[in-house]
Amino acid sequence: MPRGRTFSREFKLELMHQLVSGARRPSQLCREHGLADSVLARWRREYAERGEAAFGPSAPDSDEALHRRIAELERFCGQLALENEALKRGLGSIASRTGTR
Repeated sequence: MPRGRTFSREFKLELMHQLVSGARRPSQLCREHGLADSVLARWRREYAERGEAAFGPSAPDSDEALHRRIAELERFCGQLALENEALKRGLGSIASRTGTR
């Protein structure tokens, strides 16, 4: 098998569907597509673990994703607080110049 070949997610899923449905045996797929047994075994393992979500970007750990989201929201909240304070100062200076305060 030539090194460095890449296969689309759709191709891998199609092969897994053929295996699951019994339409093809692993040895047939390897022979037909020039795949090493180890490559097909790795794809089968990922498909068994992740199902139809296999071969895409891996899902981040839920705790890790939540911590990132919280940090993102905290930064945003801080930015809004600074902008709010700047607007209050701006309105205060306008009010003092016009004497409406």
